[in-house]
Amino acid sequence: MKFRKLSLLLLPLAVLIAGLAVLGPEALAKYRDNNILNQIQTQDVETETEGYRYSLSSNEKLFILSKCLNNQILPESEQSAMTKEENVNLDYQELTGTYALVVNRKDSSGQEIVENQGIELCGRAVDELKKLGIIPESVKSVSEKAYTAVRYSAIDVPEPRNIVLVWKISLDTGIQTADRTNRLLDAYIDADTGKVYEFYVRTDVSSWEDVDPDGIIAAWAEYMGLEEPREYEGTNPLSETTPYFKKYVFTGMEEENTIVTVGFYEGIKELFLKISR
Repeated sequence: MKFRKLSLLLLPLAVLIAGLAVLGPEALAKYRDNNILNQIQTQDVETETEGYRYSLSSNEKLFILSKCLNNQILPESEQSAMTKEENVNLDYQELTGTYALVVNRKDSSGQEIVENQGIELCGRAVDELKKLGIIPESVKSVSEKAYTAVRYSAIDVPEPRNIVLVWKISLDTGIQTADRTNRLLDAYIDADTGKVYEFYVRTDVSSWEDVDPDGIIAAWAEYMGLEEPREYEGTNPLSETTPYFKKYVFTGMEEENTIVTVGFYEGIKELFLKISR
């Protein structure tokens, strides 16, 4: 009698278990699908295409760009021709050497790079350099009508995540033959921060004696977020095409340094700060 009662009590439980075994997995799958379908799911992933976002210090970026500029071997006419090519995707397998400077025609999203973005960035940078006393106040503002801009990727080829995006801003060739007094001629500008790595500018400064290279390099180093510069020892007086220059050293990468030069062409009154040879 007791066994019969126990059987009657266990029968509904057995039916419930059997039902869950048959219908449970399907119901669970539908529940999970309802929580996944039509919902935006996000996941952090690391991709090589976003390598240029790899964090680099100011010293590292300066060093990489310097190496890229110093390793350019194409004559200027061929470099200008390169800016007209459609270099959309960077194929690192095709790059030779340790450092490369590659023209960008499109950004990482595939959109055409707009030239005036670089020119506007340069205009703000020139105004800041004037306020800091790095270039004379008399230098004219940068306008879209007078300048051209090309964006480059400066790449550490063995470590392609080490990449610096820069704009090269140049006075338009149609204006080069006109009066260049108090005009920026060329500059390399960080595409992310807007900081000026290198510039050549015509001024109304009369002589090298009126230039304060130590003051310029100290102000520029602070502006760039670099440590205090060290004077470069053993400078070869024939290393520049002008006798009026002074070289400085900044810490680079892998126990190598970056050499930065402040100089002046007295006849044409041209002041420059460069990280290339």
